[in-house]
Amino acid sequence: MNLPDAEELFETLVTRLRSRVTPDTGIVGIVTGGAWLAERLHRALGVQTPLGMLDPSFYRDDFSKAGLHHQVKPSRIPFEVEGRRVLLVDDVLYTGRTVRGAMNELFDYGRPARIELAVLVDRGGRELPVEAQCVSARLEVPPGKVLVLDRAPSGALSLTLSDKRRERKVTR
Repeated sequence: MNLPDAEELFETLVTRLRSRVTPDTGIVGIVTGGAWLAERLHRALGVQTPLGMLDPSFYRDDFSKAGLHHQVKPSRIPFEVEGRRVLLVDDVLYTGRTVRGAMNELFDYGRPARIELAVLVDRGGRELPVEAQCVSARLEVPPGKVLVLDRAPSGALSLTLSDKRRERKVTR
């Protein structure tokens, strides 16, 4: 399967978001791939509100089934969520469970005026009624495969296909 260039997809995402985001928008990345994207989007879009990060592992409805991941990271939202437009960013949208967990956690910080979801890739296969408002690409991924966003030390992004869940590569 030929995978699209993640850097080109990132540029597409920036273009599609430019008219939707203001300097006041709160950008929140979902750890790990969504956090990498959010960092770069924050700079590229000139957002002045500090960048937020969420690790919704404890908020997933399948947490007991999946078990505790040994690298759960603390969430950090250094801005007032109450009444603010929030852009939630993730790398790959699949079942919708991670996004649902992230929204649940986000509401622990306050009630946003609006939440929009931006993803690099929507691979279909939803188990919950979750839809991204901004998507760079829609891909059909074979069953049993996982689409993973990796980041090189230079910050360059790439997509890989794996047979099972694996740790993300931060180096290439």
